Amino acid sequence: MHTPAEAPSASSGSVRSESVRSGSVGGGAPAAEAEAPHVNVTALFAEAAGKSGLLWIDVPGDRAWPAWHAWADDTVFVVSGPGEQTLPWLPDEVVLILRSKDTGGRLLAVHATAHAVTPDDPQWEVATEALKGSRLNATDDVVARWATSCTVRALRPFGTPLEGPGHYQETSRAAPVPPSEATTTGWRPWHLGGRPLRRRGTRLPDDRGGAG
Repeated sequence: MHTPAEAPSASSGSVRSESVRSGSVGGGAPAAEAEAPHVNVTALFAEAAGKSGLLWIDVPGDRAWPAWHAWADDTVFVVSGPGEQTLPWLPDEVVLILRSKDTGGRLLAVHATAHAVTPDDPQWEVATEALKGSRLNATDDVVARWATSCTVRALRPFGTPLEGPGHYQETSRAAPVPPSEATTTGWRPWHLGGRPLRRRGTRLPDDRGGAG
């Protein structure tokens, strides 16, 4: 089992907004401090979701879960279940955290509605086609398997971003490593005659090459 990826911090993913400093323009009166350029959050979200196949789903009362996804019809689609990624039960509203494809740092954090997409849902075909195209090593029967044993969800962003270019939290937002049954220590298999002192083809420091 792999340790889930940690949600990106804002320090490495901030997008700087250029502004015009106050001063004289053409020898005239000092120019007023210009405001930072307006950022089209909708376009930025669509670009980030389309370029990066990974985002984090921040579940209230739980933690931020990394998830591969597909972007289509202005909606983020994810699939989980047997043979797919592990995701918890999602409430009606979550927070999506998107990373910058260039730096890997936090780019946007937005509210999103969440609901399951079933085979009889009008969005089923759009969702599964997008997910199948994004999934590595997808087989021909993957959509049928999703319909019977997995959960496809639609996450649709809305409202004012919680974080974005020009306003990020000053804290690192580093999260503790989640508990896991994975381990690198434990029982070592028995070897006939004991475990070798060295690997085949290697020498100990005091080995002497060749006969004297």
